[in-house]
Amino acid sequence: MAEEPPEDGAARTLPSLRQLSRGLPFGRSHGRLGISASGRLTVPALCSQENLDAQKTAFVLRKAWTLYSVTPLYGFRRGLLRDYARLLSAFIAAEKQKGLAVEVGVELDIKVALSSLAELRGSELDQAGLLVQLSSRSRASSRNSEDKLVWSGWFCSVFGDDLSENVPENFTCLPLFLTHGAERYTSLVGSWFQKTFDCCFRRLAISPLNLSWMVAMWAGQKLERAASAVELVFSIPHLSHPLDISYTIHPEDAKALWDTVQKTPGEITQGEVDIFMDCLYAHFHRHFKIHLSAAKLVKVSTGIASAHCDGIVKILHSQYLPGVLMLLTELAISQIQ
Repeated sequence: MAEEPPEDGAARTLPSLRQLSRGLPFGRSHGRLGISASGRLTVPALCSQENLDAQKTAFVLRKAWTLYSVTPLYGFRRGLLRDYARLLSAFIAAEKQKGLAVEVGVELDIKVALSSLAELRGSELDQAGLLVQLSSRSRASSRNSEDKLVWSGWFCSVFGDDLSENVPENFTCLPLFLTHGAERYTSLVGSWFQKTFDCCFRRLAISPLNLSWMVAMWAGQKLERAASAVELVFSIPHLSHPLDISYTIHPEDAKALWDTVQKTPGEITQGEVDIFMDCLYAHFHRHFKIHLSAAKLVKVSTGIASAHCDGIVKILHSQYLPGVLMLLTELAISQIQ
């Protein structure tokens, strides 16, 4: 799973988090949205919180997920999930027998479960999400002991129409893959899916440009409950020792700034994002005489979600889960294409 950064698209308009434009600047538009006479994009309706089953999607929240893009799966059949689980379990056991044991010391039995996540989709063209869970039980444990969940991964597509409508019938498009757990399990699961469905996984990085869009969009949202501070973390380049700068803004101040910058409710432009960031830079320089624009933005955190340039995200607010997944789906599609 080689790590390569995604490309940034040229167009720069994005509506608000509840109604997000497909792929800008997170990818390419292929005419599905259409551009109005003013040069702005018409926006598809985004699935709302009411369409989600809170219990079935609770596992997503407040965990650090590592991002991958995945090319379409060939020959995947939703009705064979139990068979796939048995085959994946056998594959993991076989790899352990080759000396690639996933645990050192106590020998563990790995139980695999695959299940559909119909809630994690955006449009009718999207395939239902797919959850993969690995659980373990020590052979020395009693039969009545509960299995311990050791790794989770899930595939999804939220408004991934640009990809799904352009592939042959035998392919299943679930371009975004998120994992939580040891990398050794990720490698085993990824290897099995690649061999079985002729797909390719790649680590999904997030560029500083995309991070700046994320913090602008998320900081501009009003949350029903008290929001955590907005934080931007910058890395200073060309130093003998790594140095990070953390810049924290009160959420109400960040939203007030964005409200003065945004011209049209429901839309975001690259110019507005630039002004928002420039204002933050100017404020920081006025107090500390440091030019943050010369540093690299590596992480953003808000009350909605946090994202790191290495492709690690944590979603904190269920209300905005569809919007966050839509952005991440777009990032994955842009890397695949």
